[in-house]
Amino acid sequence: MTARVGVVLFPGTNCEQDVCFAVEALGGSAEILWHGDDTLKSVDAVVVPGGFAHGDYLRTGAIARFSPVMDAVSAFAAEGGPVVGICNGFQVLTEAHLLPGALQKNAGLKFVCETVEIRVETTASALTNAANVGDVLRVPINHFEGNYVCDAPTLERLRAEDRVVVRYVRNPNGSLDDIAGICNEGRNVVGLMPHPERASDPILGSADGVVLLRSLLAAAGARSLPARSS
Repeated sequence: MTARVGVVLFPGTNCEQDVCFAVEALGGSAEILWHGDDTLKSVDAVVVPGGFAHGDYLRTGAIARFSPVMDAVSAFAAEGGPVVGICNGFQVLTEAHLLPGALQKNAGLKFVCETVEIRVETTASALTNAANVGDVLRVPINHFEGNYVCDAPTLERLRAEDRVVVRYVRNPNGSLDDIAGICNEGRNVVGLMPHPERASDPILGSADGVVLLRSLLAAAGARSLPARSS
């Protein structure tokens, strides 16, 4: 059976179709989830994509966290469902307290739009289970508030629990400890600033994001097997 990935759409989101295209090109099924709905339509995984949810007014992701769909996303995550936040989606997941820390303005107060190298630090996550530790991937970034910060005890836990999923090889935004992505304690919720969906085909300049998307589809498929075999 095809893994079904729900892609959350807020007013201002602009990467939802990119995610849908990449997921479907890899054999998955994608369905848009409107932010005002309180159901996930029985999907097997959720992606909160990039963009500018609610125009990034007040604070990035601060309004989006109160959308009805986020209650459903939180419940899904609590049950072990795979949830990935990309760029603005990462910001939303921190605001919703599904991931620790916060994303602040880039060092130098400059918007960055470039392809960077990220290194896979763990394969024990919903986004890296098909990769290898040490893999270096070329993936685009596109953000003004991608500088990951957290307090010292949180950073210590992230390191001790192997929850830094990917790090920048060359830090483009000042992120603490070169962090490009992290996961929760259950390892089913992952947030990252780089866009794997924009590195899903050689015609885009890199297909290195495919291994991350395949990991998500594998996590979605594993979750759906018990229900489909019953």
